Amino acid sequence: MRTAAEHGHPQTRQVPAVALEQVSKTYPGGVRALDEVSLTVEPGTFLAVMGPSGSGKSTLMHCAAGLDTPTSGNVSIGGTEIGRLNETRRSELRRERVGFVFQSYNLVPSLSIADNITLPLRLAGKAPDRDWVQTLVERVGLAGRLARRPAELSGGQQQRAAIARALVTKPAVVFGDEPTGALDLRTAREVLDLLRDLVDALGQTVVMVTHDPAAAARADLALVMADGRVVDALEKPTATELAHRITTLEME
Repeated sequence: MRTAAEHGHPQTRQVPAVALEQVSKTYPGGVRALDEVSLTVEPGTFLAVMGPSGSGKSTLMHCAAGLDTPTSGNVSIGGTEIGRLNETRRSELRRERVGFVFQSYNLVPSLSIADNITLPLRLAGKAPDRDWVQTLVERVGLAGRLARRPAELSGGQQQRAAIARALVTKPAVVFGDEPTGALDLRTAREVLDLLRDLVDALGQTVVMVTHDPAAAARADLALVMADGRVVDALEKPTATELAHRITTLEME
């Protein structure tokens, strides 16, 4: 399954942001969570991954992000094959080339928003690019709130800070794991608008796992998973199309 250049931002024929080649994952007891999945995510693409509970979508994200090791197959991020790296280098690759946005924000309560955003750089022993940080802060709408602690912000503002933190290292790809799952509908729309803008305006690559058809409808391409395989790919999908596809899967 390939996300062709026309699906996303017009950055063509570059090294793929993420590539999976016949990736399978089998857990103890013989549970096959992924079954020979192949996937190429081009730079500047917004990809959504949907599927019923147990379909393999979270395992796909974990393997693609280097958080889990496939039983077989190859995973590359920005042209670097993860399986060839030792654990130390793999951790460095995740820190430098991968951004994460989770449902629960995962901000450090004792740190200011500014320090939360730049934390990945400090952990890597690198000085922040002040111009880039300023660009991110303005893009996510947090100017004037950098001195506050997470508890002083709304859920939507905390998620915006988490998105800025995910982008601060200029990663090859940002993975979102149900990034709007804890937000009300209006705030969820604002966060999705932000992710869409990051793809369109900055050429960022975003891979988002979600159960929400309305969220997935913001993507250039939505993959539908069942039983560890990609069973459908919908270009520029509508929420109605996605909801219908998931419903038919659950009825099969």
